[in-house]
Amino acid sequence: MGKSRRQFFKEIGLGIGSIGIFGFLNKDAQAGLKSKLKQVQSLPAKHIAQDEDFWFYVQQAFNIDRSFINLNNGGVHPAPKIVIDAVKRYMDFSNGAPAHNSWRVLRHRKELIRKRLADTFGCSPEEIAITRNVTESMQIALLGLELKSGDEVLTSTHDYPSMKNALYQRKLREGIKVNTFSFPYPPKNLNVLTELVEQNITPKTKLILLCHITNLTGQIFPLKDICHLARNRNIEVVVDGAHSFGHFVYKQKDIDTDIYGANLHKWMMGPIGTGFLYVKKEKIKKIWPLFPASDPKSDDIRKFEHVGTQPEALKLAVGDALTFHHGIGEKRKEERLRFLRNYWAKEIEQLPGVKILTPYAPEQSCGIGTFSLENRDIKELQRQLLNKLKVYTINVGVPSEKKGEKAVMGLRVTPSIYTTLRELDIFIDGVKGFVKNGSVS
Repeated sequence: MGKSRRQFFKEIGLGIGSIGIFGFLNKDAQAGLKSKLKQVQSLPAKHIAQDEDFWFYVQQAFNIDRSFINLNNGGVHPAPKIVIDAVKRYMDFSNGAPAHNSWRVLRHRKELIRKRLADTFGCSPEEIAITRNVTESMQIALLGLELKSGDEVLTSTHDYPSMKNALYQRKLREGIKVNTFSFPYPPKNLNVLTELVEQNITPKTKLILLCHITNLTGQIFPLKDICHLARNRNIEVVVDGAHSFGHFVYKQKDIDTDIYGANLHKWMMGPIGTGFLYVKKEKIKKIWPLFPASDPKSDDIRKFEHVGTQPEALKLAVGDALTFHHGIGEKRKEERLRFLRNYWAKEIEQLPGVKILTPYAPEQSCGIGTFSLENRDIKELQRQLLNKLKVYTINVGVPSEKKGEKAVMGLRVTPSIYTTLRELDIFIDGVKGFVKNGSVS
């Protein structure tokens, strides 16, 4: 994408885009977004993804620091102001008389949040446990499913360390075997991933752990195909949806998994410390809860929520995150995230030594993008971007496609719906300067 095209996207709808953001009060921004939403109802999501007027108003929903450019929204995402306000409101109410207000009033209201999460994911509320994060969700499943010595678990080299640590602990305590497989990045197509999973299944494989979309390169896995082949072999599949829920559009039926954990404080933009676990109703009984419940063999999904006293305010504010998510439009949000990834990736892939490790195909990726750099120290690039330009990205070690070879060091970039094109231009120009002369200045 050349400079002229980048400028073109900035200049779509000059009327609002040329006015300083401090000229609007919060209520004016809300009214503007409401008006804009009415205007775009019938327009394709891909068109809206490039409408800077529309996203200008969305950007005003966040109280973020514009003296700092956060391109690591895949770590923990800032919540929009309505979510933070809801947390404060519920927290204040709870604090007025905690034993009554929190336990007897607010705790029961989370059933509506459970229903709304279930509606968004496409399942029954009786299959959704509200947790503190995806790690808790995944540990419930990975430590709660029955395995015995000699049983094998299959996962990829790209899966998240916290989840694999649960498997390695079971290996030490119970004698299970953990097998891993690597894959090319980017792969030629999704069939490559399905075939690799199938090739690495053995007669002793009892469980498969996979990411829906990986945190390292943003690779989306063909879960439906993999779950079908595993089900035909009586193998359980546990899916890590840390980066997928609220990121791109799908329902449970689209992936057909029986066990799925997700964060709500990443792409769903909920309060920090919220997540959920989905377990198909008939599978709930066979999973032991992480924290012992009065009836650990129950088929009530709430048995996974017995973790002691906790802030109910965080769970209830998830409702405001869901309202914001659906208000913008799931597909519009997905296409905007993909557009932002393509905006920077297609610009810097032209630079010598740069390799984009994330596939562009929409069925294989969305807002996460990672690249490697051959002729410069990419860790130094990350350091200079932060210290000189206040642009925050992270380095990730991407396991080699071949076992035994050194990991490829990459820079992961995750802008979000509040990110402006001008902020991405600062990042792009910084990378160009570094590739050219070793300095982002």
